Amino acid sequence: MTNQSDANAGPPPPSQADTVWHTLSIPDVTQRLEVNPQTGLSTREARRRTRRYGHNTIPEHRQRSLTRIFIDQFTDFMILVLIGAAIVSGMLGQRMDALAIIIIVVLNGIIGFVQEYRADRAMQAIKKLATPTTRVQREEQVVPLSTLDLVPGDIVLLEAGDLIPADLRLVEAVQFKVDESALTGESVPVDKQTAPLDDPNLSLGDRRNMAYKGTLMTYGRGTGVVIGTGLHTELGKIASLLHKDEDIKTPLQQRLTVFGRRLALAVLAICIVLFAVGVLRGEPPVLMFLTAVSLAVAAIPEALPAVVTISLALGARKMAKKQALIRRLPAVETLGSVTYICSDKTGTLTQNSMRVEQISVAGDILSPSASKQPGLEADLQNPIHLFFMALALNNDAKAQTGGPTLGDPTEIALYLAASKAGYDKDPLEATNPRIQELPFDSDRQCMTTLHRTPQSVISFTKGSPEKLLPLCESMLTQTGPDCLPTERLLEQAEHMANEGLRVLAVAYHHWDEAPSKITPSVVERQLTFLGFAGMMDPPREEAAQAVALCQSAGITPVMITGDHPGTAKAIASRVGVIKQETTVVTGQNLEHRSPEELSHLVEQTRVYARITPAQKIAIVKSLQTRGEFVAMTGDGVNDAPALNQANIGIAMGQTGTDVAREASDMILLDDNFATIVTAVRDGRRIYDNIRKFVKYTMTSNSGEIWTIFLAPLFGLPIPLLPIQILWINLVTDGLPGLALALEPEERNIMQRPPRPPNESIFAGGLWQHILWVGLLMGGVSLATEMWAYEADLGQWQTMVFTVLTLSQMGHVLAIRAEQDSFLQRGPLSNPLLLGAVLLTFVLQMATIYVPFLNPVFHTMPLTLNQLGLCLLLSTIVFFAVELEKWIRRRGWLPRP
Repeated sequence: MTNQSDANAGPPPPSQADTVWHTLSIPDVTQRLEVNPQTGLSTREARRRTRRYGHNTIPEHRQRSLTRIFIDQFTDFMILVLIGAAIVSGMLGQRMDALAIIIIVVLNGIIGFVQEYRADRAMQAIKKLATPTTRVQREEQVVPLSTLDLVPGDIVLLEAGDLIPADLRLVEAVQFKVDESALTGESVPVDKQTAPLDDPNLSLGDRRNMAYKGTLMTYGRGTGVVIGTGLHTELGKIASLLHKDEDIKTPLQQRLTVFGRRLALAVLAICIVLFAVGVLRGEPPVLMFLTAVSLAVAAIPEALPAVVTISLALGARKMAKKQALIRRLPAVETLGSVTYICSDKTGTLTQNSMRVEQISVAGDILSPSASKQPGLEADLQNPIHLFFMALALNNDAKAQTGGPTLGDPTEIALYLAASKAGYDKDPLEATNPRIQELPFDSDRQCMTTLHRTPQSVISFTKGSPEKLLPLCESMLTQTGPDCLPTERLLEQAEHMANEGLRVLAVAYHHWDEAPSKITPSVVERQLTFLGFAGMMDPPREEAAQAVALCQSAGITPVMITGDHPGTAKAIASRVGVIKQETTVVTGQNLEHRSPEELSHLVEQTRVYARITPAQKIAIVKSLQTRGEFVAMTGDGVNDAPALNQANIGIAMGQTGTDVAREASDMILLDDNFATIVTAVRDGRRIYDNIRKFVKYTMTSNSGEIWTIFLAPLFGLPIPLLPIQILWINLVTDGLPGLALALEPEERNIMQRPPRPPNESIFAGGLWQHILWVGLLMGGVSLATEMWAYEADLGQWQTMVFTVLTLSQMGHVLAIRAEQDSFLQRGPLSNPLLLGAVLLTFVLQMATIYVPFLNPVFHTMPLTLNQLGLCLLLSTIVFFAVELEKWIRRRGWLPRP
C-alpha cells in the first residue's frame, strides 16, 4: 500500500528526467544534485526532497478497500442463499424472523470484517518492519537508513551482499561487481567503474558507472549518489510487469481449505436430508428451507483459513516485538516442527563484541596495549611497527565524531587495538593512502590492501592462519627477515585458538610500484609474516540456557562456523552444545565424503569448524535426508543457498547482508540464538492455539448438526429455529473462538518433542474428540428436548437453545489446556476468554428474559428450576472433557 506522498509524487523536474547520468563526470553529477559527497544531504534537505519526489518504493498490487473487504463478507454462496430465503420469508408474512436473520447475518459480516482488517493490518506492520536499511552519508555522519527514505542526492555506501536500494551513479568503485540478471538478464556479474562514458545511447547492461535498484552487489565495495528513486528508477519503469499476488496460503491454510470443501459437501448432504425429512413430516417448507440453510451457514467452517491467517499474522507481529521478524508466514506454523538448529557462532551464540586479548609478533607474545616506540614511524623494517600499521590500515572500520565506531566487529577490535597502541588510522592513511584492495571473501579467507608510502608501495594481508601462512615465504624479526617456522607458528595459533581466541594472521609485501593486475594470485604471494592477533568474543549470557531449553524440547543445537576448531570447541563447550571431550569436525574432514558417509557423520556431529558455504548446504541436505526439519542461520552472500535449502532460513538482522535476508524466512533483529528458541516456543504456542480453535469450532458445529439431524429420527420436532441456529453461531464462534488465539502457552511446551511437519492438524486424538464431544453435546441437547417436550413444557425449545449454547461455553473453558485441568490452568490466565464467555452468557440470558427479544428469538422465560436444570446439563460437557484430560494425565490415553 503506497504512501500518500508516493501517490502524489510527480515526475522529476525536466532537468533531471532528461539527464544522461552515465555521460557526466562525478563533479557534474554532484553539482546537478546539489550535494557534497563528503558530507551528504542535511536532514532538512532530505525531508524537502521526500516531499518533492516521494518515498523510494514501487507500489504493490492494488489493495482492497475497506468497503470491498466488508462487501466480500456477504459474497459466500450460502450467505446469499440465506439472505434470499429470509427475504422470501418476509414477503410471506414472517417479517420479524426475516429481519432478525438479516441482522444476525450483518453482525456476522461485521465480525468477519474486523477479523480480516486486523489480519491485514498485522501483515502490513510486518512488511513495514521487514523494509531493508542501507548506509547513507548525511550531515557528515554515516547512518543506517530505511531504503524507503532515500532521496535523489543521497550518498549511499555499499559492500558485497547489498541489494542496490535505488538507481545510483557510482562515485567510488573498488573491485565493484554487480549481478544485474534481475534487470538485464546478464548472468555474469558486471565489473563497475566510475569514469564517465561517451555514448549517451548505451543499453543498461553497458552503463558500467551505474548501479540500478533491485540488482545485487556481489563483490567489493563502493559509494554511489542516488539519481532516481521509486517509480523513477529503471525497475520502477517496468513495475507493472512485476506485480504479483502475494496472498499465498500457508500449508495449514491449504489443508484446511480442502478439508472445509469436503466438509461443506457432507453438511449440505445432511441439510438436504433434513429438509426432505422435515417436509415429509409435514413441517412448513419455507421453515425447513431456512432451517437447512441456517444450519449449513453455521456448520460449514468457511472461516477456518481466515482464522489461521489472523492467528499467524498476529503471532508474527508479537514475535517481531521479541526480535524475531517473520518474512514468510508459513514459517510461523512450521517453527514447531524444527528438530535441528544449525547456528553460526559469532554474534549468535557470542556477544559479537570482539576485543584483542593476545598479540604475537615474530613469534613473541606482546601486550595488546603495547605503545608505539619513538622513531618507529619511519621504520618500515620493524615488525611491531608494521604489525600495528597493518591492523590500522588493512581495515574498513570508521570512527564517527561523537558516535560508535562503524564496521565489522572483528575489524573494530583490530582498529581499537591499533589505536590503543598509538597507531591512529586517519593520520596513517594520510601519509600511506590506500590505492587498491582485495576485499575479504569466504573462499580465500583473506583481505589485502595496498598503500603508497613515501618510499614505495606496501601491501598488508590479514586472514586465517591456515590460509595465510602458506602464502608466506619468510618472517620479519627485529634483526630482519628470517626463515618461516611454519609448524611452530601453526602450533602457536592452535594454542591460542584452544584458549577460545579467534586468531588472525598478518603479513606484508613491499613493492617498487603497484602491480598492474590486482588479483589474489599476483598480490597474495611471497608474503612476509608479521604476527597473530588473538581476539575473544565471549558467549552471550543467555546462550547456555537457550541451548539447554532446545535440548529439553527435543531440538538438537549445532554450531557451524568458519572459525578455528579450537575456538569453536571452546565456545560450544561453554554454552553446552558439546562436552569438552567431543570431537570437532572441520571442513577438511567433510571433503570427498560420500552421501552415505556424510549422513552418518551429521548424525553424530554437533560442532563444525572451518566450514565453507557449500559445505553448509551439504550438511543441511544430509540432515533433511535423515528426516530432520532444519533451521539454519546465515549472514553472508554465500549463505543464501543454504538458507534457501533449510526448512527455515534465518538471517542476521544486524550483521547480515541483504541477500541473506531476502533468502530467509525469518530475521533475527538482535542476532541472538536465544531469540531462535523464543521463536520456536512462540511457534508451538500459536500452532497449539490454532488446534484449540479448530477443536472448539468443529466440536460446536458437530454438536449443532447432531442435535438437529437426529431429532427427527427420534420422532422429535425440529429443536431449533433458523434464528436460534444463527444466534448460536454468532455468539459462540465470535469472541470466545478468537480469544483462544491469546491463550498462554502449555506448561510443558518446551519439554515435548517437535511436531512432525506433515502431521495432520486433526492428529493426536483431535478428530476423535470432535466426534465424541459433538455427539455428547447433541445427546445432552436432545435429552433436554425429549424430557421437556414429553413433560409438555412450553419452554422446551428455549431450554434446548440454552443448553446447546452454554454447553459450548463449558467446552471452550475445558479445552484451554491439552492436559492441565481448568483450575491448574488458572481461570484468570486468559481474561479475554473469560470475559467472552461471561458476555455470551449475559446475551443468552437476554434472549430469554428481555421481553422484546422473546418474539425475535421465539423464546419464553424459564422458571428458576428450569434455568437451574439447563445450567446443570450444560456442565456435562465441561466435566466430560475434564475427565478426558484426567485420563490422559494418567497415561491411559495418548498425549497430543
